[in-house]
Amino acid sequence: MALSPRLDLRQSQSLVMTPQLQQAIKLLALSNLELEAFIGSELERNPLLEAGEIVARATPEQPERPDGAEPTSGPDAGADTLIGRGAGEADSPLDVDYSAETFIDDGPADGGASRGTSGDLMSMGSPLGSSEDGPDFDSFAAPEIGLYEHLMQQAGAAFSGTELLIATQLIGQIDDAGYLEANLLETAYRLGVSLALVEAVLTVIHGFDPAGVGARSLAECIAIQAREADRYDPAMAKLIDNLELLARGQIPHLRRICGVDDEDMTDMIRELRSYDPKPGLRYGGDRPAAVVPDVLVSPAGKSWSIEINGATLPRLLVNRRYHAQLAAGARDKTARAWLSDSLASANWLIKALDQRQRTILKVTEEIVRRQEGFFRHGVTHLRPLTLKAIAEEVGLHESTISRVTSNKYLACPRGTFELKYFFTSAIQSADGGEAASAEAVKSHIRALIAEEKPNAILSDDTLVELLREKGFDIARRTVAKYREAIGLGSSVQRRRQKALRGG
Repeated sequence: MALSPRLDLRQSQSLVMTPQLQQAIKLLALSNLELEAFIGSELERNPLLEAGEIVARATPEQPERPDGAEPTSGPDAGADTLIGRGAGEADSPLDVDYSAETFIDDGPADGGASRGTSGDLMSMGSPLGSSEDGPDFDSFAAPEIGLYEHLMQQAGAAFSGTELLIATQLIGQIDDAGYLEANLLETAYRLGVSLALVEAVLTVIHGFDPAGVGARSLAECIAIQAREADRYDPAMAKLIDNLELLARGQIPHLRRICGVDDEDMTDMIRELRSYDPKPGLRYGGDRPAAVVPDVLVSPAGKSWSIEINGATLPRLLVNRRYHAQLAAGARDKTARAWLSDSLASANWLIKALDQRQRTILKVTEEIVRRQEGFFRHGVTHLRPLTLKAIAEEVGLHESTISRVTSNKYLACPRGTFELKYFFTSAIQSADGGEAASAEAVKSHIRALIAEEKPNAILSDDTLVELLREKGFDIARRTVAKYREAIGLGSSVQRRRQKALRGG
């Protein structure tokens, strides 16, 4: 068969990942704080964008379609529909006027103190409780002073001259937990001083706050705190020297080594448990960042008020006046093309952000509807839920639901929860009734173990029987898996822990 060039006409369909589509997908997966950083970079990059005042937005009021279908045109069209029709390329002005009647002004964050909602929001952990911009969580935190600064302040008052130099070297080698990582002999050789002087300085550091700082081992750390509490007697010294026996639960052996009776051993163990094994952590290390919810849910009569937390989202606008000035001065083709691209990018970003919020609200509303038992009665009423179920109900792809619920948190009167928390596997009912959520089963396991008596520790087999009485058909290995997932030990480990605590 001869090879020769020819022309063929073929028809095919393919998904083209335009920059606008990639940006829309990226925005869906971002949390509010990540989105705030992204918007900040866009404000620096695009001169036509400007940030207005932070405004909390309520749930948009959209007319109910009789057929329940997704709008295919206009501002209410879904992101998938608009992108599929190429509307992402449009360059029409799409500024969102937040002062108009596009959104209802009856959400908890919109009313302010005049409507009496600030107290309710404060009680549910909302950052919108006390003022228009919300309280500053950092103002409730401890002063930002590190362990090194705290120890150096004490060293400055206790030492001078060569001793202060030695103390500075030693403090600089104390880790965040408060333990000294330095070799005293090497430190003495490097500084040209005697080992006895270095040890004397370290002894003074052992008396610094927090108690136990500068220790070179766990036993030394506990011993320093015992001396501080005036409890370092010979029996306590032997107990501290044999911490590995305590960890293994060999109480009778320890009692013989220390030469004490059961009552004294119980008191010593209780005293030992009151000491801090890592005293430096109260000063060292970064403080964990507070979780800022992306969605706020509050009761509104027999229903729920659901809104995006706008406290962290700046209001984006296109500066039309500046665009007109730049357009008037654009002489060459390159400048006009750049200005046109900037305007299209700004318009699309505003539209994509608006569509992102609508999508998050739509998904959250369906989650709240499906998990209403949890919001009213607690975790024991959490129902099984999958991404596919939500996707079919709201008319979006399952991957879109996954992006919407990733790294996003919901604040309600029961606390702050990640949206992924509400998606749990199903546990079949023992009586053939409705399936239960895995989280609900974990809650029952936690409650049963919390109520067990020291002389009647529940085995996994016993937990299976008790759960079956409550209507949960669950295997023993599943009980063990859930018990370990919530951080509870086996029956042997729990019996040993209760013995160490003296019941």
